[in-house]
Amino acid sequence: MCNRWHLPLVKGSFLALIVSVSGASFVLNSQQAAAQQQAKSTFPDVPQNYWARPFIKSLAEKDIVTGYPNGMFKPKQNVDRDEFAAMIRQAFDKAKIRNIPSGSSFKDVPQGNWAAPPVQEAYETGFMKDFPGNEFHPQQPMTKTQALVALMKGLDLNYDRPVAASQAAARVAPTNQRRKATRNRLVFPLASTVLMQPLLPVISTKQQQQPKAAKTVPATTTKSPVATSKISALEFLKSYYKDADLIPKNAVDAVAAATQANIVVNYPDARVLNPNELLSRGSATALIHQALVNQKQIEPLSDKEAVKYIPKTPRP
Repeated sequence: MCNRWHLPLVKGSFLALIVSVSGASFVLNSQQAAAQQQAKSTFPDVPQNYWARPFIKSLAEKDIVTGYPNGMFKPKQNVDRDEFAAMIRQAFDKAKIRNIPSGSSFKDVPQGNWAAPPVQEAYETGFMKDFPGNEFHPQQPMTKTQALVALMKGLDLNYDRPVAASQAAARVAPTNQRRKATRNRLVFPLASTVLMQPLLPVISTKQQQQPKAAKTVPATTTKSPVATSKISALEFLKSYYKDADLIPKNAVDAVAAATQANIVVNYPDARVLNPNELLSRGSATALIHQALVNQKQIEPLSDKEAVKYIPKTPRP
């Protein structure tokens, strides 16, 4: 005979079992998700001490950059224009500002090509340019400077010329000249002085009562207006980089804007830009990371080792 008073106990045990299983399942799923996230941002060819690892890890965790099917990231591999377009598309969500001149595709990036969508978007949002003949040159390797120019155009960031103040020589100009007191001398004919003898003490007394000469006011120093001038982009860059003269002239303003925005990342020396070196995947990831920080889309890195490659102040 069944004892109904045991039913609540059975039900309670059953519910406890369900909760326990559900909890274990939740923990297991969380651990699996964490393991997958870790695997997604960890690459065998990006060692712990690789300079760009913090930048790569940060963007890989957010699915902004990915590795290859074999699990490698290839951080030292050069970036072509089509690959940079794909990285831009994944990182930024910008409004369309123009159309491809021919309509929907470039002659050298036909519809159906894997790069067609990112190339189209990178062009139409203003990040990347086209070439004569409705071409994009997708397989052309990019330089570091070209990447910075593309980012500045797409994000609409411009060089803000700081003011250089040169103190002109101070000019001293007394505002008040020394005032000389003049006495009202009474001139009389010599013959009349005898007749006026009784009056002389009175005249003398009045002369003594004349107002005192005004006090001399100290000269004041006035400075001429401060001469101001705008620092050119090249002058600004020379204060940051030892090799600023190597920057192509048509990219000087864009590189200066990127420097002001803390987007430039230079390895191994923060003060050497190497503007014409080919862009590697590691370097491209670092630049895009900093551009996202500038746009307040992600938090800046706290890794001191990585941050030291970002030139934030003029060199000593």
